[in-house]
Amino acid sequence: MVPRGFCLWLTGLPSAGKTTVSHELAPRLRARGWTVELLDGDEVRRGLSADLGFDRAAREQHARRVTFVAKLLARNGVVPIVALISPYASSRAAARKEVGNFVEVYIRTPLEVCEQRDVKGLYRKARAGEIHEFTGVDDPYEAPTDAEIIVDTTRMSPGESADYVLLELERLGWLESLPSTLPTRSSRAVTHK
Repeated sequence: MVPRGFCLWLTGLPSAGKTTVSHELAPRLRARGWTVELLDGDEVRRGLSADLGFDRAAREQHARRVTFVAKLLARNGVVPIVALISPYASSRAAARKEVGNFVEVYIRTPLEVCEQRDVKGLYRKARAGEIHEFTGVDDPYEAPTDAEIIVDTTRMSPGESADYVLLELERLGWLESLPSTLPTRSSRAVTHK
């Protein structure tokens, strides 16, 4: 029998660090024996949701499509790591209910830091009115109130953030604890729920 996987759903503002942290997490989970699939919001949009725009209805439909894929993967023993802005609490709640084995990871990065990190210049374009309905500028981001894991990327590097997520997954019972090869929570300042 294939063990049931679980979904790691990384949410946060554009340029918060979701994709970067997910790329650090994937090899760490594979090293523990899990089959992992990255579902990056931008990549999935090009493949599954190219027909959608960026208004609220389209964003919710995009999240539903990602949720469906994540559910299929998780029920077949895979750990889908979803890196998706998913700005609306209702979409994340629907994903949690649909997938079942679901861990929400809030990549909590302040808006001003996200704007500084924005290598694509999307915030600048949104502030100039060249892009409309941009999350964090003229479209809301509803921050999670019940995320199992909160990562503050202003205090941890991407690698430290991934290690922290693994420690929290152990604490929550999603992963077996390994011998003390990873840094402990007390070895650095972290912010979590």
